[in-house]
Amino acid sequence: MLHSPTHLRTRPISAGQLRAFEAVARHLNFRAASEELALTQSAVSRQIQALEEEVGVSLFLRHTRAVELTSAGAQLLRAALPSLERIDSAVRIIRQSAGRKSVAISTWASFASMWLIPRLEMFQRAHPDIDIRIDATDVAVDMETTDVDLALRYSGPGQVPSHAVRLFGEQLTPVASPWLIKSGARIKKPIDLAQHALVEASDAHRTQHMEWLTWQRWFDEQGLKSFAPKRWLYFNYAHQIAQAALTGQGIALARMPLVADSLASGDLVEPLPNMRIDSPLAYWLIVGPRNAARPEVAAFCDWLRVQAQLTREAIGDVPDADTVDNLD
Repeated sequence: MLHSPTHLRTRPISAGQLRAFEAVARHLNFRAASEELALTQSAVSRQIQALEEEVGVSLFLRHTRAVELTSAGAQLLRAALPSLERIDSAVRIIRQSAGRKSVAISTWASFASMWLIPRLEMFQRAHPDIDIRIDATDVAVDMETTDVDLALRYSGPGQVPSHAVRLFGEQLTPVASPWLIKSGARIKKPIDLAQHALVEASDAHRTQHMEWLTWQRWFDEQGLKSFAPKRWLYFNYAHQIAQAALTGQGIALARMPLVADSLASGDLVEPLPNMRIDSPLAYWLIVGPRNAARPEVAAFCDWLRVQAQLTREAIGDVPDADTVDNLD
């Protein structure tokens, strides 16, 4: 069965035809395929004929007692089989999760690993029947069209929607591992930090709001306009910066909400605890308008507010007056 290029069809082929094709190709037998699909043998044959008409070539060689794939049929099978398997896998997952309560959260990787995930066990113990899905991305999601229930974001007050809830603000402070402080040059005043390696975000100077996170700004706040550290270490993500400090590779200018637990446990220390500087950025909860009323989403938001309150107390967060109304 051949068609000239001018008569080839271009519309999408039917999923039912592909199912029939895959079954026949797997069994190389129309009768066995029809039994598997719970169709008559003639119905399967019509599906295959219709598919061949759509594709424009024969997909099987018909013999008296068996069939075999043509080269075109083998090519189509290689493309169709993994696609159908992925569809079947997705349907199985959907069926398994049908009726289960779940909360889908969008946040960025550093916040997920340093703040959210270490606390999740407490929520799961209190709500063992609620599944949690975390999508870690720096890209803002459209909560009107995606299946994300809530987003946790990091920005200034003017960059979030009016219904966003301020979880906590932040201060920046130098942090280091205890053994680095004990074994390295003594730190009594800001200029002493220049005797150590300093860890900084590699993209901090590329975007305006990230300038607040730079060592340059911290030294400016301390009245030091120029400095030359022992060396620089640059990383892309906050959790990498914290890890470098934890392992004694240098002194990091850390975001207090993300390292408060490590400071409380003694894994990190503040060599200059009275020299924290304020950041205009804050951490926000944004709930999708279609999902706020769902009990499981409400329960997760209530839990988040409690955790946020504990973090505010731990870091001594006093919000700006214009954000007080957005506190939990």
